[in-house]
Amino acid sequence: MKPLLRSTTLLLIALSLAACGGAEKAPPEAHADEKGHAHDDAKGHETGDAHDESEGHKEGDRHEAAGKAEHGEEGGHAEAIKLTPEARKAAGLVVAPAGPASLIESVPLYGVVKPNAERMRSVTARFPGVVRSVAVKVGDAVRQGQALASVESNESLQVYTTTSPLAGVITERLTNPGEQAETAPLFTVADLSSVWVELSLFPRDRARVRMGQDVRVSATDGGLTGDGKIVFVSPLGTGATQTITARVLLDNAEGQWAPGLFVRAEVSVGKTDVPLAVPVAALQELDEGGLSVFVDDADGLEPRPVKTGRNDGRFVEILEGISTGDPVVGEGSFVLKAEQGKGGAEHGH
Repeated sequence: MKPLLRSTTLLLIALSLAACGGAEKAPPEAHADEKGHAHDDAKGHETGDAHDESEGHKEGDRHEAAGKAEHGEEGGHAEAIKLTPEARKAAGLVVAPAGPASLIESVPLYGVVKPNAERMRSVTARFPGVVRSVAVKVGDAVRQGQALASVESNESLQVYTTTSPLAGVITERLTNPGEQAETAPLFTVADLSSVWVELSLFPRDRARVRMGQDVRVSATDGGLTGDGKIVFVSPLGTGATQTITARVLLDNAEGQWAPGLFVRAEVSVGKTDVPLAVPVAALQELDEGGLSVFVDDADGLEPRPVKTGRNDGRFVEILEGISTGDPVVGEGSFVLKAEQGKGGAEHGH
């Protein structure tokens, strides 16, 4: 190809390409439409987003509130427990109205159970002689007038019977068949329907303990308790232990207090009246560090947090949380605590 023709051809190709590029450009109107469309789309998307978020939030709030109402969390109260009368009886629930009580200030002491020395008798032979038979042994319960042994008199050679002077228990047997009976005791019989508790009283407590005061006596394992009164305070101290003996008279008609047992005692030395209290057994720790009681109301057995005051081991003063007359569960409240724990575990799943 000749040079002039080649130059002309290249020029034509360049002009054609330039024309094609200009035709591919979008007209101003189309560009404006695209901008408006993009703007409308963005605006619509933002409005839709705000609407969806608001609706979702409201729906979530309604769902959460419904869940709280269903699980008994509305108003900060835990769910009440509903039990049939049979279930209440099986659980051993004792319900009583909260109200005034007297809190007892006490002095703790320790001691030992001993036979009541005023209800003990020694049995001796009426006449010197030889013991022919013995009918009882240590620990046997005997009636007043019951035969204990037979003795043959040295003088008359007649056999006579020695009997018990009172109803009680044989605590000592000091003779056997064939032995000579003289003036020494053959038996000791004790009436253990009442016993003494001899407490060791330290000098610092001497001024606070007096005759006639009430005493709560407990076995050292805590399983047995009884009430008595101070009947004697010794005027003399014991040199070895530097203590004074205070004596409690304790009923033992059931025979549960065996002489020789070590016990602890709470001697009542003062009393304070409070306007609102519940039994110690009513309090249960349901929340971390908090105490609650179960109140028997129309909705069931509802746990209510309380603020406590003074405590004497029997009753606890209530400062906040319940009112006078509210029916509170005492004995058996631990069963309700366990039942609520099971309910909480089920909701947790």
